[in-house]
Amino acid sequence: MLSLYQSCMLSYTVFLLFVSVVKTTESAPNWNTLNETVGGRLHKAKPFSSPCFPDFDGISVPRNKAACKIIEDNYLNATYRSSQFGNFMNTQWESCMSTSAQCTLDSSDPSDSLAWTELPCDQGSIAPYYIDVQNYEDVQAALAFSRTTEVPCRSSTIGSLGLWTRNLDKISYNASFVPVGGSQPFPAMTIGAGVPWVDAYSFADANNVTIVGGYSETVGASGGWIMGGGHSVLSPTLGLGVDRVLEYKLVTPDGEYRTANAHTNSDLFWALRGGGGGTFGVVLESTSMVEPMAIPLQVASVSFNSTTETGLQFLRLLTNNSLQWAQEGWGGHLTSSGFISVTPLLTLEEAQASMQNAVDFVQTQNGTVVIETLPSWFAFFAKYTIPAQTAVGSADLAASRLIPYSLFETQEGRDSFIQLVTSLPGSFLEIDVVTPFLYNATENSTSVTPAWRNAVWHVLMGSEFVWNSTLAEKVAAFEFTNNCTAGLISIAPNSGAYMCLTTHFFLFQNEANVYEPNYEQSFWGGNYDRLLAIKHRYDPLGLLDCWKCVGWKGVDDSRSRCYPRVD
Repeated sequence: MLSLYQSCMLSYTVFLLFVSVVKTTESAPNWNTLNETVGGRLHKAKPFSSPCFPDFDGISVPRNKAACKIIEDNYLNATYRSSQFGNFMNTQWESCMSTSAQCTLDSSDPSDSLAWTELPCDQGSIAPYYIDVQNYEDVQAALAFSRTTEVPCRSSTIGSLGLWTRNLDKISYNASFVPVGGSQPFPAMTIGAGVPWVDAYSFADANNVTIVGGYSETVGASGGWIMGGGHSVLSPTLGLGVDRVLEYKLVTPDGEYRTANAHTNSDLFWALRGGGGGTFGVVLESTSMVEPMAIPLQVASVSFNSTTETGLQFLRLLTNNSLQWAQEGWGGHLTSSGFISVTPLLTLEEAQASMQNAVDFVQTQNGTVVIETLPSWFAFFAKYTIPAQTAVGSADLAASRLIPYSLFETQEGRDSFIQLVTSLPGSFLEIDVVTPFLYNATENSTSVTPAWRNAVWHVLMGSEFVWNSTLAEKVAAFEFTNNCTAGLISIAPNSGAYMCLTTHFFLFQNEANVYEPNYEQSFWGGNYDRLLAIKHRYDPLGLLDCWKCVGWKGVDDSRSRCYPRVD
């Protein structure tokens, strides 16, 4: 029962930077020189599914049936995808959506031959070149290449240079970590940009500590998750990822290798704590405060086969109990047919009493109920999260909204949420209880929208399109998602949305509507102007430009041409 959009959620981190080649051509001397500079670690790349196709970029090529069979068997597998350069968790980002240049299989049946006989294979938005990053000098070389050729930077575009940070996979624990320039020690873990959360959790468990991180095993621990906000089912009590990060090591677009913390480059540190990945620099590692022990958790897992009627009844139960559960420290993922939640604040007996209403309802529906104590976060993660990873490889579109506690204080407010759900048939619904509701954050210490601080739920709704959708059908799917956004704004007009570009090696996923109106306010509240000033200070040429990131150049910029025009 994992979330569809996990922890601004799913797969291996890497931080990916793409450099759009706008004013240059792929001349051999340029690429050869770059390859020599990075020690021969510049590689060409094709889309993940290209071995299945009898053509590539308009040229006939032999199908590689053996390689294709491996891809078909693993097309929906997040772990396998995250081990490969040249694909995304959500396949719309592999393509140029406005022109349908893509190389995509049918996610409902990856072995269906129609996918490679009816449509061609094109490079789309997959980077044709990438660097296997081993150190900060490799990133400096990439950014120098960008600056000297006047190449702007962004997350995904036609004709790009990717930075593959998978091999930055070191993890360490220091019981008395002192940030550069500081004096106060903290128990902390330092994590390289290529480390997925499953490895970080295993390491933390071996050292008998607890670290706050993403809900999927392949979400990266030092990528977009920890720069966009970083929500967790432990966030209600232990805070967001940005609340706990102590230090970053990164290369900024001006080519400098920097340390950013509360004492050194503090403006950059503030921006990185919520300003979003792919904007202020290429982070090579992050250091985050940990709890100096493995924390026992009470776990509640309930599920039943819902109908439209019983699903709405269960959603009413969830809204009616939301404030009580928030005060008791429960965090988790809720749907109309069940939930998985955890809290470190209650005893087993208290947890059973807390969940009695939900248990009674589910049992009347002949559902399943488990309420138990597990000794640590990793024990919970291994038992409940890893076996239930959500399939990937489809084009899923999300709208998100942070739902404030005030909505749940009145019957009118609670009814408005139910009415919204019933007014948008065909939308998926996911309720993430991942807000830092009980966490005592220092005011203005991070750059995330302040809406996080008084929210109880992070709600996602949306749509999808399929491998052979026409441009009109894609636009319709985005327009439906826009309707979801409008509905969410109508019930929480003064709140915000979660802009989290989560990276997973070459893969990324965004939990916000890419056509979010008034995105500066939705994503960052009153922090946007300060973020923009910091952006200009460290990236005066705008190399790290991306869609609706801080400093975005707008829909008319050439690097935005693959996004369909949606009203």
